[in-house]
Amino acid sequence: MDHHAAVTAPTVSLRRYGAIEASDVHDFHQVVLGLDGSMVMAVDGIGQEIDSHSAWLIPAGARHDYAGIGENRQLVLDLPAASLAVPERLFDRSRAVEIDSSLKQLVRSIAASATGGTHAGDEAHMRRFYWDAAARLCAAILSDPGATGTKAGDVPAEGLDFARIDRWLRAHLSEPLRIADLAAHCGFGMRRFHQLFTEAFGETPHRYLQRLRLDTSVTLLADPRHTLTDIAFEIGFGDQSAFTHAFTRRFGLAPGQWRALRH
Repeated sequence: MDHHAAVTAPTVSLRRYGAIEASDVHDFHQVVLGLDGSMVMAVDGIGQEIDSHSAWLIPAGARHDYAGIGENRQLVLDLPAASLAVPERLFDRSRAVEIDSSLKQLVRSIAASATGGTHAGDEAHMRRFYWDAAARLCAAILSDPGATGTKAGDVPAEGLDFARIDRWLRAHLSEPLRIADLAAHCGFGMRRFHQLFTEAFGETPHRYLQRLRLDTSVTLLADPRHTLTDIAFEIGFGDQSAFTHAFTRRFGLAPGQWRALRH
């Protein structure tokens, strides 16, 4: 059984699992997304076969046993808890989930980029690819009711519908965050909403939104048609300078330098 060192940034990799059962535990969250063939994974004694229609969400610290079934490939997202903006409650327990067709298509697209990448071995380019792919995958997972366990019409067992709130925030990135409006949208008073939000997301609404804005900027930077000023306004910064400062503090490179890694 392998105990991995701490990871400080997300990584995305293609893996093939062998027929001999193995076990693992690590201090970061993990999403195993089926691609080709199938595998079996069990967490806490509950086993599930994973294929191209499904995925496993594995919280940090959860021991899991796994084995491949014949030829297989999976896309694996390793996600440190403090890297991307992801609601803490998404990983409150291990579970196998169904994924929709749009997420399946994204998995195949990212897998193709990982396979045909011209920058393999170039640490800076790979870091940029990891962040971009992880941001896209997390956005797609949180928009997929099957993956989040928040099917239409479901009432959350406790607290907030974190997936619905995440979608609302993503749709309003360019606007100032008015907690009262969001609280009313969810049917709570401001004080109670703030408490429930922090419980579900692991941080305050403003801190989560700031990370979400910067996560989104990573994917927007991949499209050269967006100027830096356009991106700044689209994700809710008052000007390009404020965006550049926040981005550089988070990622260690200015947005223009980050964009240049593509070439």
